[in-house]
Amino acid sequence: MDTAAYTDYIIPPFYDSLVAKLIAHGRDREEAIARMRRALDMFVVEGIYTTIPLHQRILNDPDFIAGKVDTTYLQRRS
Repeated sequence: MDTAAYTDYIIPPFYDSLVAKLIAHGRDREEAIARMRRALDMFVVEGIYTTIPLHQRILNDPDFIAGKVDTTYLQRRS
């Protein structure tokens, strides 16, 4: 995880939308997806809306799991 935030950090009202960056890797795509799922399940951010639920849905999408993604992936899911 890459962030400047810390426990009990108060995010200012005009915060940068990139509060934290979470990266997962594994021996293969399947392991990387599993690790990211677990990391997102454990990730706690309070007081602001995050894109964690979106990323959790993506990680469970059969097309994403199969690698069937392109630049229109999110548009097709809306």
